[in-house]
Amino acid sequence: MRIRLDIAYDGTGFRGWARQPGLRTVQGTLEGAIGRILGGDPRLVVAGRTDAGVHASGQVAHLDLTEAQQTRLAKSRNPAPEALAARLNGVLGQYPDVAVHRSAQAPEGFDARFSATWRRYAYRIADRTAGYDPLVRASTTSVNAHLDAEAMDAAARSLIGLHDFAAYCKPREEATTIRTLLEFGWVRDDTGILIANVKADAFCHSMVRALVGACVAVGEDRLDVDDLADIRDAGERTSDFKVLAARGLTLTEVGYPADDLLASRAEQTRARRNLDD
Repeated sequence: MRIRLDIAYDGTGFRGWARQPGLRTVQGTLEGAIGRILGGDPRLVVAGRTDAGVHASGQVAHLDLTEAQQTRLAKSRNPAPEALAARLNGVLGQYPDVAVHRSAQAPEGFDARFSATWRRYAYRIADRTAGYDPLVRASTTSVNAHLDAEAMDAAARSLIGLHDFAAYCKPREEATTIRTLLEFGWVRDDTGILIANVKADAFCHSMVRALVGACVAVGEDRLDVDDLADIRDAGERTSDFKVLAARGLTLTEVGYPADDLLASRAEQTRARRNLDD
């Protein structure tokens, strides 16, 4: 049995998603809670492995139950997979910094990572226009400047499409940096906070925070709108902008195809991306 979990967390107190010996991580915390309920050595597969300090309101993971775990679930007071979320939240305690919003038996062919067709992130910035609010400091990055939101939005939109984003990624050996950026834009909310909407088929390491940092350089008039596409097309990392802090970044949504396309999507995603696809 494969279980889908929909998860939210405040990343401030975690060293990222992935389990690491001796460090507190989201994966380790959740797997520990699952182990207390179902026993065994549970392992979660996640849609997006967020870095240290990054938050999530719409993270998705799956869990494959062993026969022993299925038996233990079946013998529980409420054996429905949908009840597992409440049981996990009970184990996680009152006011935890990670919660499971939903649990359900996954449809045939579902893979939290490889079946996903896109991921969406939001990035929050408080500039001088918005001012500093200590109540949102854990989820908002402060920039000591008056940022030009219109210029930032124009620069962001210029990057949309299928491209090699090596200039905006922290390199990893044998990992492709070719991505399809589906949406990228900036708006101010009612309080003046600048919020980026960033949606892509997938993201390489530090990509969103680098893209956001480049837009801030445009907003500060240190780079021109057209410079961001030029940097992208040059394909090399540059010191012309900063990679912004993790605290402002939240994974908000993961998209999946119809159930009958889940397996084929997973197979397709496993194939290495290239510009000719």
